[in-house]
Amino acid sequence: MSTVTPTRPGITSFWHDLPREGKLLLSVVVFEFLGTGLVLPFHVVYLHEVRGFALSDVGLLLALPPLVGFLVVGPGGAIIDRIGARQILVWTLFLLVAGDVVLAYASTLWAAGFGLTLSGMAFGVSWPASQSLIASVVPAELRQRYFGVNFTLLNLGIGIGGIVGGLVVDVGRTSTFQSIYLADAASYLPAIFLLMVPLRHVAGRPVVDEEQPVEKISYLNVLRRPAVASLMVLGFVSSFVGYSQLNTGMPAFARAVGEISTRGLGIAFACNTLVIVLLQLFVLQRIEGMRRTRVIAAMGVLWALSWLLLGGSGLVAGTVGATMLVAACASVFALGETLLQPTIPALVNDLAPDHLRGRYNALSAGAFQLAAIIAPPTSGFLVGHHLGDVYIGSLVAGCLLVGFLAVARLEPQLTAEVNGVRVPTE
Repeated sequence: MSTVTPTRPGITSFWHDLPREGKLLLSVVVFEFLGTGLVLPFHVVYLHEVRGFALSDVGLLLALPPLVGFLVVGPGGAIIDRIGARQILVWTLFLLVAGDVVLAYASTLWAAGFGLTLSGMAFGVSWPASQSLIASVVPAELRQRYFGVNFTLLNLGIGIGGIVGGLVVDVGRTSTFQSIYLADAASYLPAIFLLMVPLRHVAGRPVVDEEQPVEKISYLNVLRRPAVASLMVLGFVSSFVGYSQLNTGMPAFARAVGEISTRGLGIAFACNTLVIVLLQLFVLQRIEGMRRTRVIAAMGVLWALSWLLLGGSGLVAGTVGATMLVAACASVFALGETLLQPTIPALVNDLAPDHLRGRYNALSAGAFQLAAIIAPPTSGFLVGHHLGDVYIGSLVAGCLLVGFLAVARLEPQLTAEVNGVRVPTE
C-alpha cells in the first residue's frame, strides 16, 4: 500500500469546478467594493475634518454600525435559516444604498448617526447571509479557495476605489466627499440586479435532510458545541486588533500622530490592496492543506509587526518617512489578511451543520461586530488624548494573544479535517 500526497489544486481547476451561481456571485465583487474603497479610508476625515465633528464624537459615530449590526445579527441568523439568504441580501443592499445617500448630505450628528444606523442594520446581517448563500451554492472542498478568491476581488475593488478617492477628495470641498458617498451607493446596484434576476431561483437555504427531525436550538446551545466558543473568542480578538483598527484607529493615528495627508492615506490603503491582489492566490496555494490555526497564528505575528510600523510613523511625523511607514504598516497587515480571510470563514462553515449555518455565521459576525463596537471609541480616546504609545502597545499584545488562542486554545478542539489538514489518499 502506497501513500500519495495530493497535489495542490490550481485556480484554473477551481474556476472549472465552481458552479454557475458561484461564478455569478464573484462577477460583481469588484464593482461593489470599488464603491467601498472610495469611502473606507475617509470616514474619519469626512466626519471630523469636513463636517467638523469632534474626534471623540466621530469614534462614537463609527461605533454605531457595529452596535446596530450586533443587535440585529442574532435575529438575522435565525431568519436566514428560515427564509434563505438571498432575500435578506437584497434588503441589506437597499439599506446600504439609503445609508450612503443620507451620509452624503449629513451636516449634523443626528443625520450622520441615522445614515450609519442604516448601514449598520445592513452590515449586521449581510455577512452571515452572504456566507450562508456561498455555502449553499459552493461545495465544501471549494470554499476555502472561494473565500480567498472573493477576498482578492474584493480588495481589487477597494484598492481601485482608494486610489480614486485619494485623488478626488479635498477637505476644502464638501462636494468631493458627497460624490464618493453617492458613488458608493450606486456600486450596490449591479449586485441587487444579480440577486433579483439571474439568481432569483437561489433561495440560499441550508440543505436539510427531510428524514431527520428539525432541531430547535438556541444560540447558547450553539456556543456550547465543540470549538464554537473558542472560535468566537478568537474572532473577537482578531477583529479588535485587526480590521476594527485598520478602518478607524489607523487613519486616526496616521492623521493625528503621523500627520500624513489624505492622499498619503489613500496610498496606504492602495498598498494594502495591492499586496492582497498580488499575493492572495499565491498564499492560497501555499496554505492549502496546512493547519488553519497555525496559519492564523502566523497572521498574528505579521499584524503585530504592522502596528509597530504604524507607531514608528509618529517618530517622524509630517515627513515622507511617516507616509512610507503607514504604507508599510498597511502592506504588512495585508499579508496577514491573506492568511486570515480564507481560514476563519472556512472554519466556521466546516463546523456548522447545514440547518444551523445561518446561526453559526451570525455568531461569527456578532463577534466581529462586538469588537468593532469597542474599538473606535477606544482608539479615538487613546489617540485623542495623546496616548499613542499605549494604543500601539495594546495592539501588539493583542496580536500575539491571537496566536496563543489559535494554537493553544482552539487547535486541540478541532478535528484535522475541520482544521484544514489534507488527508493523504491510500
